[in-house]
Amino acid sequence: MKHKHIISIFCLSTLPILAHAQSAPPQIEKSCLECHDKDSTRGSLDLTALPFDLTTPATRERWIRIYDRVEKGEMPPKPEDLPQPDRTALVKSLSASITAADHADILAHGRGPLRRLNRDEYEQNLRDILQLPDLDIRDILPEDREGHRFNKTTDMLDMSRVQLVAYLDAAEAALHTAMTTESAPPPMIKYRAVGTDLFPGTGTFGNREAMFFAQDNKAMEFRRKNDKGKDESTEHDFAKDNTIEMALFRAASWPYIGTPRHFTAKRTGNYKVCFSARAVLQQPGFIITPATQPLPMTFRTRKPAGADIINEVHDSGGIIDIQPGKRVYETTVRLRTGEAIEYSLLGLPMPLAMNPNGSGPSYRYPPFPEGGQPGIAVQWLEIEGPIESQTWPPPSHRVLFDDLGIEPKPKDPQQDAKRLLRRFVKLAAREPVPEEDLKLFDALIQAQLAKNVSFAEAMLAGYKAFLASGDFIYVREPMKADDHFAIASRLSHFLTNSRPDAQLMDLAQNKKLRDPQVLRAETERLIASTGFDRFVKNFTDCWLNLRHIRRDDPDIRLFPEYRFDEYLVESMERETRTFFTSMIRDNLPASVLVKSDFIFANDRLATHYQLPPLTGSAMRKVTLPKDSPHGGLLTQAAILKVSANGTTTSPVVRGAWVMERLIGQPPPPPPASVPAVEPDIRGAKTIRDLLALHTKSKSCAACHARFDPVGLALENFDILGGWRTHYRGLEEGQRITGIDRAGHSFSYTIATPVDTTGKLLDGRTFTNINDLKTLIAADPRQLARNLLHQFTIYATGTPVRFSDRPQIESLLTSCAKDGYRVRDLLHALVQSPIFLGQQ
Repeated sequence: MKHKHIISIFCLSTLPILAHAQSAPPQIEKSCLECHDKDSTRGSLDLTALPFDLTTPATRERWIRIYDRVEKGEMPPKPEDLPQPDRTALVKSLSASITAADHADILAHGRGPLRRLNRDEYEQNLRDILQLPDLDIRDILPEDREGHRFNKTTDMLDMSRVQLVAYLDAAEAALHTAMTTESAPPPMIKYRAVGTDLFPGTGTFGNREAMFFAQDNKAMEFRRKNDKGKDESTEHDFAKDNTIEMALFRAASWPYIGTPRHFTAKRTGNYKVCFSARAVLQQPGFIITPATQPLPMTFRTRKPAGADIINEVHDSGGIIDIQPGKRVYETTVRLRTGEAIEYSLLGLPMPLAMNPNGSGPSYRYPPFPEGGQPGIAVQWLEIEGPIESQTWPPPSHRVLFDDLGIEPKPKDPQQDAKRLLRRFVKLAAREPVPEEDLKLFDALIQAQLAKNVSFAEAMLAGYKAFLASGDFIYVREPMKADDHFAIASRLSHFLTNSRPDAQLMDLAQNKKLRDPQVLRAETERLIASTGFDRFVKNFTDCWLNLRHIRRDDPDIRLFPEYRFDEYLVESMERETRTFFTSMIRDNLPASVLVKSDFIFANDRLATHYQLPPLTGSAMRKVTLPKDSPHGGLLTQAAILKVSANGTTTSPVVRGAWVMERLIGQPPPPPPASVPAVEPDIRGAKTIRDLLALHTKSKSCAACHARFDPVGLALENFDILGGWRTHYRGLEEGQRITGIDRAGHSFSYTIATPVDTTGKLLDGRTFTNINDLKTLIAADPRQLARNLLHQFTIYATGTPVRFSDRPQIESLLTSCAKDGYRVRDLLHALVQSPIFLGQQ
């Protein structure tokens, strides 16, 4: 769709102001040129060569940066170089000129360029249109570039020939997935396993402690002597024995293979898995006793292979808490052709092979915990699928061909082609498509029919062209008073990462979305919908960097307790997403970004945070003990992990991360010539010693004073957010030894103590993380301002512009009396001209 330029009375009224403002304010020459002329150019800035042409975006951005430094009192650095009256006059003059120029540009061209759907949005649009909730075409498209941390930024979502070809390929793959050529649903396959068929063999990676078959709560012996004195296996004799249980006491990892015997999916699809199991404890002598706590598990999907082949693995079916006592459980997994399901118990050891003295591999199981090693015992398992639609052809096929059947052969192909195209476009388009555009797709289909291409393939060619056209790929900004379809599309892609549903489209058709009450009701409806989970995932993936939570594996030399603890990492990720969802749905104050008296936790996180024990994998709200260091996003394990690396924590990195992501005051980038602080993993030097060496320069120290104190206050948390009072090392300090989750020996030292005292740039001091939280939470408006900035970038694709700033402050003021509550902030943005278009 084409952008239309708007010239308003406001634009014309600003012309005299801009014409008058072509000369920089006099304070610039008086107070700034001494350091920023062609001879000195401090900070690489020569103001004598910088025109005051605010109509040019690049030049305007440079003057905005100058304005910000002056307004914050950072430049000139000496107050006497620019007395306060002159500073106030300069700030006022710059603000008026920049605001006028920026606002005129918005009215003429919009807040940002036209943007295309990113690959997540494109996939979800096709899933909704084609009624294929499991459609997987995302990876056909190139990875989207990011701007301001988000993959929805207009400047980064440009279009190239490579991307256009990829959109065509993705559309073609989706359409062929939607179409069926089979006259009836594929037959349902039913598989049942009991006895030794529950597992591919009687042994596993990790020896008998990791897995065995049991009868009457005792491990079975499958080897016996024949009449010639040789061992022979009899495990297959028990493949149908209902009295045998498969007892499993290890987590899944390569090269472990824990699939039911003789089952792989013959077709891609969803499969129902039903099984009987109980949580148990293994005691010495391979004896099973009833468990006292449930054990979480899930199924992984993978193609069975030998131990020397690593196959792609997917978690599927969600987490199931296996309770003590026999129960029947049911879930649905997504299997590709040739894949099987693999038992995946969470939080258990993963014994790996060792080669003692160069001999063959052997396994050492970690010492059993007091009371016995948790695990599960499975009595039987059934798999049924693929689960297909009860009607045939399936709904996805009907989206393409209506009621023309499996092999559409209409009596009047030309007329039916036009009818089906318009029907499909009406289903797929997010706003009415001009007839002249439709005629282009008509011509393509008719040309295919003229070449004797089948009717179905001719229609797919037209559909593919539409799904890769500007009518479908681009998301418009509201530019006119009646741009209700653009509002609907912006709102749905903001809160559900997909196209408007039927209700939202109907409201757009009837031009009701500029009614504040209707718009608020629709916003509430989308927040309450299941599609909102996609917003939470994508937003936190980018803003909080959760998509990289598994990027750095823990250094097993220093943190052996975290080795292969996928259940902990998975729980950390779910905690943060659950907390952020609650921030919006429960309308919590913005201060919970740094401070709250509760968290969301499950059994694993309760242990990690040293809280009273919890039962089960489900996240639930937990009130914290008084003086707990936890509470708020700031001290959640996921946040502390993504702001660290797998070996050490850095106050520099964590402090800068928090200042930028949570507080909204990003520090300037460091000079390229300054090396990063290298940690001392020997354990001899403290981080403060290293920072003191690193910031000997006054200019370095002044900048680090903005964020290092915040990072220092977080030093009581290790690389995965576990509490510590001392650092760990490999050489200096008290030696700690043991056996890790993989059965390997470890040895590290308890080194120097952690010191979390500090002083903020404004002079306020703190002794620990709770003191720091109180200091940061004392300015909830800044926390709320940062949230509004993040919502704005994600919703509109464009960061807050200079002329948006007064609107942002107005929105904040409207939410101030109730404590800047997060859902209120979101509603305020959606109702604002920033979101609806500045008319």
